[in-house]
Amino acid sequence: MSIKKFWRWGFLPVLAVLVFSSGAGALEEAAHLTLKESIDLALTRSLAISSAREGVRGAESARKEARTSFLPTLNANYSYTRLNETPETSVFDPLIPGYRRIQAGTRDNYVWGFEVMQPLFTGGSIANAYKIAKLGVDVSRALQSTTAQDIVLQVKDGYFNILKAERVLEVARQSVAQLRAHRDIAQSFFDVGIIPKNDLLYAEVELAGGMQNLVAAENALELAKARFNTTLRRSIDAPVEVEDILSYQAFEKELDACLKIAFERRPEISLYELQVQQSDRAVDLARSGYYPKVSLVGNYSRYGDDPGVSGGPYLEEEDWYVMAVADWNFWEWGKTKHSVDASKSKSIQAQNDLANVKELIALEVKNAYLALHDAEKRIFVAEKAIVQAEENFRINEERYREQVGTTTDVIDAQTLLTKTKSDYYNALSNYNIAWGRLERSMGIVYEEPKVMDNE
Repeated sequence: MSIKKFWRWGFLPVLAVLVFSSGAGALEEAAHLTLKESIDLALTRSLAISSAREGVRGAESARKEARTSFLPTLNANYSYTRLNETPETSVFDPLIPGYRRIQAGTRDNYVWGFEVMQPLFTGGSIANAYKIAKLGVDVSRALQSTTAQDIVLQVKDGYFNILKAERVLEVARQSVAQLRAHRDIAQSFFDVGIIPKNDLLYAEVELAGGMQNLVAAENALELAKARFNTTLRRSIDAPVEVEDILSYQAFEKELDACLKIAFERRPEISLYELQVQQSDRAVDLARSGYYPKVSLVGNYSRYGDDPGVSGGPYLEEEDWYVMAVADWNFWEWGKTKHSVDASKSKSIQAQNDLANVKELIALEVKNAYLALHDAEKRIFVAEKAIVQAEENFRINEERYREQVGTTTDVIDAQTLLTKTKSDYYNALSNYNIAWGRLERSMGIVYEEPKVMDNE
């Protein structure tokens, strides 16, 4: 193939694939993410979720393993024995008369055997072990659900922290613009000798401080995005664009309704309830030691003095038997009783843990509920404060233009306005974050928000 043909038919397709792949990866990294898309991405990529899934698979395998104990076991064996000398025995010979030695076996002996054993009665040990393993599957699924809800909460926190950082950055930019405009006015007043240099220097110092706050706000936004990327297991420097859903909507559920939902949906409660059931089954499993174990055994064997186990002059070629076996350890110095007592203690501990986790969940729900309403009140207060601060800034700026007010008055009014706007967006974002935490405390994974116009 010529170099020209290789370039056309060999290199160009490879290059096209590489360009397309890199472009697709860049597109994925720079994709505009909604909250639901972010949650789905985090749940798909999370190593914690992957480990939880493996836990479910492992528990399911353990359940299947326990189920096999109900079934018969099959065992085959093959053995070879060589004796140090040929077996002989003494027999009475009336012709001699007297005893003489005759061969009674062979030095080489081969045995092949096949055995089947079916448990008939085990005092409930097999059944209870299977039930414990089956409950273990549900325990693993509850753990997986708990892990998923924790990740969802992390995504919500990161998502709304980005929105908060963006709003704070916007306020910082507005503050710098206002401070720069005031500095320009002060510069023009100073140039014509209306104000002293101290007033101009004060305006310039405040502008420098505002620019430093702007840099801090930019860094805070970058850090919020980096943390969000880490939660989603994306590149830490990947561009992040999230849908702006930072708004207010009233939470309509009462505390009692929240508690009811939490007790119904929290996976932690299901987890501890399952552990109580497991501990109860463990007590029954320990009690099985009081009963005998009964099994049915069938055996088929072949013998011979050669590897083919085809019999011999001194050996029967085959035999078989069926027998019932009862095994009962009726005295072990209280071992079974102590095992039962230990299992009962663990059962009581599991019940206490369940009661305790219910109390903790109730407290968690109430804390989240109160935090939500506290943030809600701060939103209303901050809204009114913004209106007042904007009017205060406008009046002081007009007074300064007319030279009936001071630079300090304008700077103080501008600082107050910046603070009230920042307080508002902090309260608004904290409200949404508190909403997510309340949903987590109630066991709600995700509900589509009702976006409302807050203007």
